[in-house]
Amino acid sequence: MGVWMRALMVSAIAVLAVGQMGAQQVVWQPSPGHTQMRIWPSTVPDARPMKGPEDMKSTGTESLVAGKPWLSVERVSQPTMTVYSPTGENTGAAVIVFPGGGYEILAIDLEGTEVCDWLVSKGITCVLLKYRVPAPRSAPYWGAYPQSPMALEDAQRTIGLVRLHAAEWHIDPHKIGVLGFSAGGHLVAATSVHFDRRLYPEVDAADKESCRPDFAVALYPGHLSMKEGSLALNPDIATHITAKTPPTFLLQNENDKVDSVWDSLTYYAGLKKAGVPVEFHSYAEGGHAFGLRRTKYPATAWPQLVETWLGTIGMIPE
Repeated sequence: MGVWMRALMVSAIAVLAVGQMGAQQVVWQPSPGHTQMRIWPSTVPDARPMKGPEDMKSTGTESLVAGKPWLSVERVSQPTMTVYSPTGENTGAAVIVFPGGGYEILAIDLEGTEVCDWLVSKGITCVLLKYRVPAPRSAPYWGAYPQSPMALEDAQRTIGLVRLHAAEWHIDPHKIGVLGFSAGGHLVAATSVHFDRRLYPEVDAADKESCRPDFAVALYPGHLSMKEGSLALNPDIATHITAKTPPTFLLQNENDKVDSVWDSLTYYAGLKKAGVPVEFHSYAEGGHAFGLRRTKYPATAWPQLVETWLGTIGMIPE
């Protein structure tokens, strides 16, 4: 491990310790054996003021998925990544995970750590990105790109970091993908089309690496359709789709009341028009925000579908 990476780890631990000393604020930490690493070595670009420190809360009985609550992280101002490496067979593939939460909070376990547990069990390195979500719902567009560049800056930076450290982390630099839910699904689309130019000034060697994902998985993505019942795609995404956009997997429930099926349909149509390989699974029922948890609805069997798809595109053995 390099000096720079050790310094980041020490800095991250210090920041977390200070946060935990605050008035009843709980800062998310990964399970033992894993360490959060700050993705920015110094000043965070386009920093925004917070209305309080970072905090993590359980939804309790107010919001249950498959009979269990989930953890919500809010007011993230210092983005971090946590690497989960396979303990057995390693396929060489890696997936950077973007939890959802409307660009307001992060569903850090439901759409984060639980996904990493599945990926590493399949021999895939998982990198969990805790990206910035400082904007309350009353702020313009909740901090989503292009109104706010922060989450996409964090995503671009993380892809470059993973590619820079590919050899150290036993990753094939040509098999690095992204996977996200809801707003995280929108971030998957944004990273898939905005890779020719970073949104921030170059920091170090990581920013000389390509920030193009090699594949993309967007599950019930949001913020993509311009109008219900129309195939009009968000122009920030539509005008940047090219044949170089990575192969994409989409999954959506038609009765999703949060992110409409039109979000996925419009993106699917845009990808098809550009000749991008895309696989789209649509189900009648299943709602929104189920993560990896199995319910009675068939859409929750999506991990097997993704595994099969990754084999067909050559990212993991079939």
